[in-house]
Amino acid sequence: MSEKIDIHGRTLYPGDPGFEEACSGWLLTVEHRPAVIVVAADAADVVAAVRFAARTGRPVAVQSTGHGKSVPADGAVFIATSELRELRVDAAARTARIGAGLRWGEVLAETAEHGLVPLCGSSGEVGVMGFLTGGGLPLAARTYGFAADHVRSLDLVTADGRLRTVSPDREPDLFWAVRGGKSNFGVVVAAEIELLPLRTIYGGTLTYGAEDPARAAHVLRSYLAWTKDQPDEMSSSVTLMRLPDVPQLPEEFRGRSLMQIRVVLMGDDASAVEPLRALGPERDTCAAMPYTEITGIHQDPKNPVSAHLRSALLHELDDEAVAELVSLIDPAAPGGTFPGIELRQLGGALNRAPGRPHAVSTQGAAFHLWLRVPAPAGHAAAARETADEVLERLRPWDTGAMLPGFLFDPDAAPDRVRRAYTEADHRRLAALKAVHDPNDLFRINHHIPPLGDDAASK
Repeated sequence: MSEKIDIHGRTLYPGDPGFEEACSGWLLTVEHRPAVIVVAADAADVVAAVRFAARTGRPVAVQSTGHGKSVPADGAVFIATSELRELRVDAAARTARIGAGLRWGEVLAETAEHGLVPLCGSSGEVGVMGFLTGGGLPLAARTYGFAADHVRSLDLVTADGRLRTVSPDREPDLFWAVRGGKSNFGVVVAAEIELLPLRTIYGGTLTYGAEDPARAAHVLRSYLAWTKDQPDEMSSSVTLMRLPDVPQLPEEFRGRSLMQIRVVLMGDDASAVEPLRALGPERDTCAAMPYTEITGIHQDPKNPVSAHLRSALLHELDDEAVAELVSLIDPAAPGGTFPGIELRQLGGALNRAPGRPHAVSTQGAAFHLWLRVPAPAGHAAAARETADEVLERLRPWDTGAMLPGFLFDPDAAPDRVRRAYTEADHRRLAALKAVHDPNDLFRINHHIPPLGDDAASK
């Protein structure tokens, strides 16, 4: 590549020291082979990289932490935003301005000093921008809605190489589209978000042995019944696991089937959890805790992983669904690849119209299904087959919809991406794409083609 990119940061080409590290990330099952990497030092570098991509006819890929990798960035101009680390808290206004390179754990630590906190997900290692532009399903979602509800403005570099600030008052259509449309409309370099005046919550995990299918079914049925009586202040999920007998796991978990119920209560009334305690968990970590510890409840892996990730939005689950789910972790079933299946209760504030409309919706679903199947080297095909089998067995309860922040592997294809939006919202997104990115510069993502493209108009 002969043309030079004039930037303040670093430009890396294949073979350069640091090239592989710069385009790697948390999810190892997707490998990038870009034509060039721009490690941006500021917003001007992002502008220069986007203009360079447009001149040379190459697509743009963007990455901060690599938690959301879905499509290989082969031949692309790859913009690494990890060094955009601005963080300013306005305690009086209860807002924070956050650069695209920051992770939630870093933001939590800074804002908590002011008695304020952001709406974050289950991991402090996840990048802020990928979470927000995917809509952001926070752990306190039933109380506060999507994280996108609480975004005040975004600084965005669009396909024409312009740095724009979008908000409800400035280019509101773009502001609507980017919150849910991920990187289809440009590269977000900074965001201003609202903060909550919270210091403590009540939360934790209850762990149950699930080797006995009858007992596992009883716990799962009891949890599902319990969720129907919970107020919006209670957000929760249940994870079903069948773990291999490997030394990498704690000894008490090796070769076991387990069920974990996780709760996040915006209050300190522990009585709401008593029906779950009555089910006899082996371990119970539920307690009052600083909000800054919220990302430890799920114990998400901090180191890079190789996993096949899939998702779905589900209707209410009946006894047949319980039997199907429990059979997936039955120790008597044949061995093989072991999926982790999380069901997160939706509803509450997620069903209310946000004050700042965006492109994200649960489309009336009762639960979000999050499926993680280990995919070590040489076993990717087996992991995909396992995920496909789980989704097929749960198809009777599948609404057919998904959330845009959870689109990986085959779900990143345009015909599958459509399922993450209502029909009207997808058409509006495609029309806005035709206006702001008619040449489809931003297509290394969960792709929304411009309206008029065959893939968008089907």
